[in-house]
Amino acid sequence: MKAIFKKELKAYFLSPIGYIFVGVFMALCALFFLNSAIAYQIADISGMFANINVVYLFLVSILTMRLFAEERNKKTDQLLLTAPVSIPEIVLGKYFAAMAVFGLTLVVSLGFPAVLFMFGEPSFGEILGSYTGVVLLWGAFIAIGVLISALTESQMIAAVSTFGVLLLIYYMDGIVANIGTVWIAKLLDWLSLFKRYNEFQSGILNIENVVYYLSFIFIALFLTVRTIEKRRYS
Repeated sequence: MKAIFKKELKAYFLSPIGYIFVGVFMALCALFFLNSAIAYQIADISGMFANINVVYLFLVSILTMRLFAEERNKKTDQLLLTAPVSIPEIVLGKYFAAMAVFGLTLVVSLGFPAVLFMFGEPSFGEILGSYTGVVLLWGAFIAIGVLISALTESQMIAAVSTFGVLLLIYYMDGIVANIGTVWIAKLLDWLSLFKRYNEFQSGILNIENVVYYLSFIFIALFLTVRTIEKRRYS
């Protein structure tokens, strides 16, 4: 898994994808930070993350589109599958590489709450909750992107499909409110990733929400493993 992780992480910065992701993310964070915390003179970063979450639906599509789709397109997936490494390790290596690129941007973004502590008295609990929620929420987004990338050999299809699925999840609360069938509404409500994120922004670290996101990530990655295993033995 370590070798896969290093290979994928290096690949991000040997192509424009890693630089585009980090650059766009930080530029938008700065913009939203200025338009929320600075413009209204409030010691709060929730407005910054609330806006960046929408944009991230697109960014995560770019970040994950090549992970498996590129391997299939270049016919290097067979070499990967015959390597002395298990399929779960391959999936986790690629997933953690994408998370590492995201984590890099998140570490750099710590400069924004640092500014708030220099000139104000922000709530440490709310900042901690916001960052915890962002890691879990976007971890789930990336897991979805990894799964979709494993389903196609076209990076463009993977990117568009990932964006479409994430956009659907973004509007899930509104969709659930208009569903009359109880069991369908409950099923769709389980897919409402943003609904649980709101509690983190308020500084509420609910263990049930943490377990929910980790379970969602596990299921998405498990389905990715099963998808690749099916192709391996077909």
